Parts: sequence; structure tokens; C-alpha cells
Amino acid sequence: MSHTYKAILNGNRVQWLGDAPDTNGGVPVQITVLEQPQSVDEAARRQQVRDALDALVARGTFSEIADPVAWQREIRKDRPLPGRED
Repeated sequence: MSHTYKAILNGNRVQWLGDAPDTNGGVPVQITVLEQPQSVDEAARRQQVRDALDALVARGTFSEIADPVAWQREIRKDRPLPGRED
């Protein structure tokens, strides 16, 4: 009886995602590669990031924030942790 398990193949190692089979003593497997990983062109990726940032600037995203440092402090303000009230 065959079962299906999800995993990632890294070189000659299998990293199980979620449940894994009991492999004590070895288990015969057949691996089907669902899609080939695409190599990332670093220059193209950087250009995509620049384009995304330029689009945000063109839209005026976050332009209503007068003082970014004060805004960030407010956003990151610590909240009381449960069970640690003064």
C-alpha cells in the first residue's frame, strides 16, 4: 500500500513537511519532482524591488506619516504581557 508524504528534496536529502513515514531500516521510495526550482537572476530581482518601491513612492504611500521615527515607536509600543501586570 502506498502513501503520499510531502517533502522538499535538498541535494541528496529529503526534508519532510508534516507527517513523515517510519524509515527505520530504510524505505524504498519513488520521488516525483513537481516543478523545477528556477534560478533567481539577482539583477532582475533587484530591479523588481526597485520597481515596487518606485510604485509606492508614486502612489504617495505612507506620505501621511509626518515623523516616521515617532510612528515606528508607536507601532512597536510594548503591551502588557498576560500575567505580568504591575
